[in-house]
Amino acid sequence: MIWFLSTALVVTAGVVVEIWLPGRPAYHAGWYNVALTALAIVVVVNGRKQWKAARGSRSRLAILAVAFGAAATGVAGVASGLFAPDIRDVVGAPGERVRVEELGTLAFPLAGEDRTAPVVVTLERALHAPLEIGARARNAGSFILRAVPRDVVDVEVRDPLGNRLTVTQPNGSVFLSPVLLMQARQTIAGMDLPFDSFNIPAARRVVKAILFTPAEAAVVLHDPKAPGQPAVLFAVDDESDRPLPHAIASSAGGAAVHAGDLWLRGEVTSYPEIEVISIPNIAVVTIGTLLVLGGLVGLGASRRNS
Repeated sequence: MIWFLSTALVVTAGVVVEIWLPGRPAYHAGWYNVALTALAIVVVVNGRKQWKAARGSRSRLAILAVAFGAAATGVAGVASGLFAPDIRDVVGAPGERVRVEELGTLAFPLAGEDRTAPVVVTLERALHAPLEIGARARNAGSFILRAVPRDVVDVEVRDPLGNRLTVTQPNGSVFLSPVLLMQARQTIAGMDLPFDSFNIPAARRVVKAILFTPAEAAVVLHDPKAPGQPAVLFAVDDESDRPLPHAIASSAGGAAVHAGDLWLRGEVTSYPEIEVISIPNIAVVTIGTLLVLGGLVGLGASRRNS
């Protein structure tokens, strides 16, 4: 009996830990899932023997609850480990709606004027109330969702007279957006840096932007105007992507700079991406765990009464 109960507890704990500490690579490893499957089989086989040897309907019912609960929990864990996707990072621009397979639609809000206010992304699913994903991780059935802040660049462009010009992103997920998500990478001076681009149709210009952290900016740009602040390096080309003279400048601390007959300002801000972590189905694990614990209590009560 001790072997049966201890194995059931090990199976249950091995799956519960996948929810308690989600996203570990070991959960998708073959050895972990083989071990979980083997232990679940041991519980079922051993439980059948214990059920036959038990005296009294209460003991048999408790043994059945332990065996069924551990088996169901183990199946949920193995199914997640073998078939669930790895961790995914979903990046969206302000105002964008991103469809995530098996999950629903993530609605990324427009950035408000108060940049210090928390940005809350909403998960929209059929037959479910909207789920707000903010600073705390949220459960969505077989997934845990986390909002992870990432650096983006809010750009502003003006002509020589100070008139504000429209920014477009033909290659971006949102065409009319001044927020650069900086998802591409480019190597400069041996450093792998975030990179993006945007167009200024009214001026017939294409602008490339490279993001530097404060430490990288101090090493590469040597900009004394804003020490200890992130910087954005702008390179302005014509509409055919040909470089223009005097068209490279860096904007540190959100300062406006002149390049390619334009005034450019790049402010580095934070905007969340959503980390999607697969976990065993919480409903199945919860019911299975309760059955195991209930069965243990029932067996203890039966022993005390015998």
